[in-house]
Amino acid sequence: MPVRLSIANKLCSELLGGLLLIEGEILSCSSTTDRKLNFFIETVRPKDTVQCYRVRWEELVPHIPVEHAMTYKFAHWYGGAVSAIQHWPISISGQEAPKPFVTSDIYLNRNEFGGILESYWLSSNATAIKINNSVPFHLGWNDTERTMSFQARYGDSPFKPNPGEAPCAELSYRVCVGLDVTSIHKYMVRRYFTKPNKVPAKAMFSYPIWSTWALHKTDVDQEKFLDHLELDNRYTRRYGDFEFDQTKFPNATAMFHKLKSDGFLVSLWIHPFVNYDSENFHSCVEKSLFVREPTGRLPALVRWWNGIGGILDFTNPEARDWFSSQLRSLRSRYGVSSFKFDAGETNYLPWKFSTRTPIRDPSFFTRRYTEMAIPYNDRAELRSGYQSQNISCFFRPIDRDSVWGYELGLKSLIPTVLTISILGYQFILPDMIGGNAYLNHTDGNRALPDRELYIRWLELSAFMPSMQFSIPPWEYDSEVVEIARKYIALHESIVAPRVLELAGEVVDTGDPIIRPLWWIATGDETAYKIDSQFLIGDDLMVAPVLEPGKQERDIYLPAGRWRSYKGERYEIKEPLHLTDYPVDLDEIAYFVWV
Repeated sequence: MPVRLSIANKLCSELLGGLLLIEGEILSCSSTTDRKLNFFIETVRPKDTVQCYRVRWEELVPHIPVEHAMTYKFAHWYGGAVSAIQHWPISISGQEAPKPFVTSDIYLNRNEFGGILESYWLSSNATAIKINNSVPFHLGWNDTERTMSFQARYGDSPFKPNPGEAPCAELSYRVCVGLDVTSIHKYMVRRYFTKPNKVPAKAMFSYPIWSTWALHKTDVDQEKFLDHLELDNRYTRRYGDFEFDQTKFPNATAMFHKLKSDGFLVSLWIHPFVNYDSENFHSCVEKSLFVREPTGRLPALVRWWNGIGGILDFTNPEARDWFSSQLRSLRSRYGVSSFKFDAGETNYLPWKFSTRTPIRDPSFFTRRYTEMAIPYNDRAELRSGYQSQNISCFFRPIDRDSVWGYELGLKSLIPTVLTISILGYQFILPDMIGGNAYLNHTDGNRALPDRELYIRWLELSAFMPSMQFSIPPWEYDSEVVEIARKYIALHESIVAPRVLELAGEVVDTGDPIIRPLWWIATGDETAYKIDSQFLIGDDLMVAPVLEPGKQERDIYLPAGRWRSYKGERYEIKEPLHLTDYPVDLDEIAYFVWV
């Protein structure tokens, strides 16, 4: 019997005081000293190089939570969810009682779990954990004891049992161990994640997207939009309308037709809310299209960043059809190519709510919302995702602030993209170059982001799957314009072809396009901790400058044969550390495998 089963045997007999049953590779308990339960650990060997342990603890008495403590002191961990302060590997601080593991808007709720989330973790010691989707899962931690708490419960929680079922908690998950971190992740992705069934439009990878948001916010009109090609917030009179504001856009139909004839494709910002002052609010109430309060008799009013209204119930086929018809109307009337689907996180649902089709896990609402993007997935953009890898469109991390640091700043970008990639989302749009230039969240002495920050952000974005501008480079000076031209051309000529090649492979394998350095250096402790470099595939390594005032940086070069962007060649059998490697303001260090 494997060692871990022996440990489980000891736990069952000594801690539970229960009845043991051991059959081959299964250990089970049917009771403790005070109640009946179902508990088992089963070992399975799905392939020669992988061994897995199925763990299940099911309470048969209602309202008793199940909690397992998992130590993280012996390895570096990755995955779970995006966060406002993003590190790679995961950095845990403080103590947190187990809280619902559900999607949330971390721009407004910075201590919660983010909008792209999966109950999956991966460690540097080649161990992976996948929580079953049926679990009412809560996650806590303690940095003193260096443990994470996995908890299942229904009490004081937005999770609900299925209709007619008693609220008996079940904690079930699988722990798999492989030869190395890369190979075990490949196994888990193929076993537990859905994969995209197609690749978005080539142009989304090759050419920049231009958004109105960071430069104009809600103060957008026809004249300002003609400088941009993704129309963001407040083009309608009220939120929940699907008609253009005639004051701001006096001739929207002709404007869109002219753009289309000139070869431009336009996307519109869209969201799941209908504010109470919208013309559509009353009809949506009459048709029962909104998420409702727990009794199901009345629509639930919710507050979001642009007001108060109802949130469409995407478990309701009628609500889905209504929303889809509004999008189709915009597309046919104006020739809109696609949509930027905003929000979708569960924090915009009431704490207690009801939907047409009951859902146990609130994040399943996020999944249902992301499905609305499927007809437009060639060019669609989503910012939330849960079990949504097969939606096959671009996913965008939550808005970044125009700052340098790890809290929604430039330094958070690589850890965030790596985390999203490990969770199975490979078509990534890394938000707007320079950040969103929000008031009081911008480094610099003017409304624009700091000039150096903007340039470094631009250089990094050129090596991401897609580039997005809002603040145009000509808001600065001619030097910034030339740097932008250089990196747009580099993205189109070097980065996009390689990314498109890898994107085609994602459909078959689910492997990341943007990869951590440990992907090709699985036994190197240093590689496990690097958060400021990344790989595109296995053969293009990128090392941007992420510190203000710096024109040099330390670079970790994995063993192999590399050629730098300057033409230097490195043939090394062991990893090499390049100290204070010179990188001018108009440069980003990158190395190609030769």
